[in-house]
Formats: sequence, structure tokens, C-alpha cells
Amino acid sequence: MTTQPEPLPLEEQETGGWLRDAPSPSLPESFRTIPVPKGQSFWRMMWAFAGPGMLVAVGYMDPGNWATDLEGGAKFGYTLLSVVLISNFMAMLLQHLALKLGIVTGRDLAQACRDHYSKPVAMVLWVLCEIAIAACDLAEVIGSAIALNLLFGLPLVWGVLFTAADVLIILVLQNHGFRWIEAIVVALILTIGGCFCYELIASHPDWIAVGAGLIPSPRIVSDPLMLYIAIGIMGATVMPHNLYLHSSIVQTRAFEVSKLGKRSAIRFATIDSTVALLFAFFINGAILVVSAAAFHGTEHSNVADIGDAYKLLSPTLGAGLASTLFAVALLASGVNSTLTGTMAGQIVMEGFLNIRLKPWLRRLVTRLIAIVPAVVVAVVAGERGVGKLLVLSQVILSMQLGFAVIPLVQFTSEKAKMGEFANGAWMKGVAWFVAAVIVVLNAYLLFAIFA
Repeated sequence: MTTQPEPLPLEEQETGGWLRDAPSPSLPESFRTIPVPKGQSFWRMMWAFAGPGMLVAVGYMDPGNWATDLEGGAKFGYTLLSVVLISNFMAMLLQHLALKLGIVTGRDLAQACRDHYSKPVAMVLWVLCEIAIAACDLAEVIGSAIALNLLFGLPLVWGVLFTAADVLIILVLQNHGFRWIEAIVVALILTIGGCFCYELIASHPDWIAVGAGLIPSPRIVSDPLMLYIAIGIMGATVMPHNLYLHSSIVQTRAFEVSKLGKRSAIRFATIDSTVALLFAFFINGAILVVSAAAFHGTEHSNVADIGDAYKLLSPTLGAGLASTLFAVALLASGVNSTLTGTMAGQIVMEGFLNIRLKPWLRRLVTRLIAIVPAVVVAVVAGERGVGKLLVLSQVILSMQLGFAVIPLVQFTSEKAKMGEFANGAWMKGVAWFVAAVIVVLNAYLLFAIFA
């Protein structure tokens, strides 16, 4: 007499058994800790799912984006605003796929890669991802150090070392619950937004030209320098670690694990993500618009350095607070990015290797990888060298992006993994097109840099 095997749990039935032998969940200390009400109004449900989108949006407005936005506005006015908008649309699509992967399968992107690929391939992807996170952390370290130098005159070396202390912020927030992390991130984003609202008012941009800049121009392709900066903007906007992060933090919500519950979770999480990324578009667009209004067509049209922009904003605009608030926004951006970078690092290591390190230890290791080169360059080359290191960090991120986007599109397109939630023909076509565009443009950017 043979015994019948026990039926798969509901979530495994719906994903082709992909969750069998699953490792511990992503961010286990926060996994499904935020309750989701049943049968409540749209706004009550929206409130339950609001938060992860803002954490993801942080990566789209981090210090690494500032240099490309400043240079694009100073050199070409409002023309490249359309590139910022297109990049944002690409980001919305990719983040939708990331959150869908996490909600439907119960896996984050790192765990999914570990499950799907052979061990050598998974290890290569892990190493590449760790390099990308270290590069992102490097941008955050440098951005925060520059902001502290501009605001308080703190030497860059001390500013870099001071940023290591933010690991304490992470520990305190994690002990109080995931909602506290979200609240701090939202507060810092609102600070950045408030600063740039002032900058926009003070810069008096040509709003008709701003509107025209949202429409793509053939010049972007025909002008080699404009194309180069446009690709830089696009490469700095879409961050690979955000895809790993989003697929994990959507699982902090205790939604109903059923087809209906997952469909509802995808809907509200997508709204949360889209609204947050629209806010990120406002920040990046505001940086470019302020730079265009202040520097384009003047003797300062070659401004591409954050420090130079800080020094020139107030005298150019005739607004005393312009430079100070610019630096405050930069500091808030750097601090915010460290919070999400911490979680992304933890998610990637746990997902690929199925091991856990204490959050403070993981953060300290990542911080040291970023701090050592930043300190060396700050001592040897000073402010200009640190600025070049910031650009280099974005190049490294561009190199890794395809290795995160392609698995994401592949996994969310497979019915064996996603069941009825797999990308339809239209979504699959658009997703693969976006992945191809990102890979080709970043390859072109790297070729232009090293040729």
C-alpha cells in the first residue's frame, strides 16, 4: 500500500512548487510584521502598503544622480529632462516586476537567483552585486562627506569617517520596527523635496521651456556629447540594488497568501511604488531644472561638480539660502541612501549565500569597503579626486545593472515560477525591450569611457 504525498501548501501550488526547501525569509526580523486589513476601504489598504516605495525611491535620488543631472542642465538646459522622465518610466516597470516577484513567490531576487542558477553562476552574480552595492555605498559616503564639508567645513577625510557612525542609526531603527525606518526615510525625502521647492522658486526657470524639455528631442541622439550625458543620466537612475531591495521589503506586509490576496497586494504595492518614483522624478528633474536655470548659457555652463554648484548657486540666483539648502538636501540624500543600502546588502548576502550576519556587522563590512578608497582619494587628491571617484562609482553600477535586470525579467516571465501572475505577452515584450535598452546603453557608456 502506497501513501499519497501531502499536498503542497497553497503558495507552492500557485508557483509550481518553487518554494520547496525555501531558505529563511528575507529580512526575517521584519518579515510579515506589518498587518494588512481585510475588506477595508481603498485608503486603509493603501496606508497598509505605503512605505516600501519610498525606500526604493531613495536609490533614484541618491548623490550619484546629482552630478549627471547638474551637468545635463548646465550644458544643455532643459533638453535632457525627457531622459530623466523616460528613465523614471523604465524604473517604474522594473520595480513593478521586482515587487511582483516578491509577493507571488515569497522570494527576493537574490534568493530566486540562488534557486534557479548553478552554484558557480549564483556566486558570480553575488560577487557582482556586492561590488555594485559597495559602489553605491561609496557614492553615499562621498555625497555625505561633501555635504558635511560644504555645510560645516569638516575636512573630507573626517566627513568620510563620520559617515561610518550611521550604522548606529540602523540598529536603533531596526529595534523599533520597520515602520520607523519607513518614517525616517519619508521625513528625509520630504526634506529634500522642500529644499528643491525653494531652489525652483529662487531659480525662476522658464516653465514653457521646462514643458518642452519633457518631449524627447532628436538632438539627444545626434549630438555625441548630449547622448553621452543622457546615457549617464539613465545609468545613474536605475539602480540594481533597488531590484533586490524591493522584492524583499514588500514581504514585510502580512497580506493574505491566496490568489486574491496576492493580486490585491500587487495592486497596492504598485501604486505605492509608482507614486514614490514620481516623487523621485520631481527631485531629479528639479536638480536638472535648477542647474539649467542657474548655469546654462552663462560662463558657468561647464559646472558638473557638486562643490562648484554649491558655491555658485547663491551668487548666481541672488538667493542667500540656495547654496545652504542645496547642501542640506545632499546630506539628507546621503543619509537616506545609507539606510536602504544597509538593507540591500543584508538581503543580497542572505539571499545568495543563505547565511546571516548581524546587521551591524554587515553594515560595518560594507562601510569599510567604501570608506577605505574614499579616505585614500580624499587624502591624496582632495575634493576633485573625490568627485571623480563619485563618477567612477556610477560606472561600476552601470556595469552590474544588466546582471540584475535580465534575471528579474526572466523569472517574472516564467509560468513555472509565477503561475497565472507571469508577465503577459505585452508586458514580456516591453520588459525585454527595456532590459535590452539598458544593457546596450550602459555598454555604450562603458565603451565611450574606456575607449
